[in-house]
Amino acid sequence: MSREVTAVEFVCLGNICRSPLGEGIFRHHVAQAGLTDRFVIASSGTGGWHVGDPPDHRSIEVARRHGVDISAQRGRQFTAAHMDMYDVILAMDASNLATIRRHQRPGQRARLGLLLDELPDFGLRAVPDPYTGTAEDFEAVYQMVDRACAALLARLSRG
Repeated sequence: MSREVTAVEFVCLGNICRSPLGEGIFRHHVAQAGLTDRFVIASSGTGGWHVGDPPDHRSIEVARRHGVDISAQRGRQFTAAHMDMYDVILAMDASNLATIRRHQRPGQRARLGLLLDELPDFGLRAVPDPYTGTAEDFEAVYQMVDRACAALLARLSRG
């Protein structure tokens, strides 16, 4: 009996801070659960400034401290084609979700949402962009993305 594969993409503005963490953390949770054969996982940015670039060094460092390696990731730009490539596309904030929705056409398979909607009692809906912040801001983003990714995996692995 073959299992269905679910394709998940995380999206932020530049694909160097928040969405690479989403991709790496979710991949880590999936691997820990022994479910790597059930998911395709990626990330992208709505802007194209960092296409081909590695994640921000502070994202790489905070992930490394938690046992997650995102250093091999490279920036990609979100395109309309992603609407047919992924089952679930989760934006880090409302602005990026609105940009993604402009690409949506009838019949496309992707279910769109905000990552923090996986944590309805969390109190925030947007993952703050730590780009101009401190190491503590990157740690706070890591912690909220980690919790949301754990909840996402729990939800997707039930169905």
